[in-house]
Amino acid sequence: MIAALPMYDRPETAAANDAFWTAIRARLGHGPSRLTRPDDPWPVWRSPDLLLAQTCGLPFRATLHTTVTLVGTPDYSLPGCPPGHYRSVLVARKPAAPLTDLLAGPFAYNEALSQSGWAAPQAFFVEAGLPGPQTLLKTGAHRASARAVAEGRASLAALDALSWELMRQHDRFTDVLEVVAATRPTPGLPLITAARRDAKALYTAVTAAITDLSPADRATLHLRGLVAIPAADYLAVPLPIPPN
Repeated sequence: MIAALPMYDRPETAAANDAFWTAIRARLGHGPSRLTRPDDPWPVWRSPDLLLAQTCGLPFRATLHTTVTLVGTPDYSLPGCPPGHYRSVLVARKPAAPLTDLLAGPFAYNEALSQSGWAAPQAFFVEAGLPGPQTLLKTGAHRASARAVAEGRASLAALDALSWELMRQHDRFTDVLEVVAATRPTPGLPLITAARRDAKALYTAVTAAITDLSPADRATLHLRGLVAIPAADYLAVPLPIPPN
């Protein structure tokens, strides 16, 4: 069996994520002794041996929903978001120019199958009547996108709001950045398991494990609880046009 919590895992949160998995495993009574930390999460998400992993809303609704079972959605109590939801923040160097000017420069995004890095900002631009980015810079990670803006290689980036908060806590390069806009909230990063596994038992175990965590570990992970968001709510979010 495989367990992975890759989406907000970084050196400063790794020990708390390990403690979280230990608590989940204790409540389940089975599972791998350690988390898998893959360079590429797709083989983990698609594995028939998957016990529990966190994914992104866009991969879930684009492909994974046909081969995995939704367990639940962690709630990080993000500002301006309902429980279990999140949004993207658009960041630029201080002092930021108007969005129309920023969109004339390179737009940094982590990957095309990212709700927060690609899909949410594209929907935001359309809703705001703004032109799409003129130039794209694919970075492979939210932190790399933020660094590209801080270093002047991009003028704008869209970041998962929790990833941004963790960067503000731990990365000094964010001192030169500021938030210039925020997107509409959408369902957050869900926990999934392989098809035909007992999602209810996992939901119960994860909910109890959150309570079992120390206050310090919960604070490190910004974790407040687990929410049962229907798969239909994820599938209702439109798929974005991929980057050219």
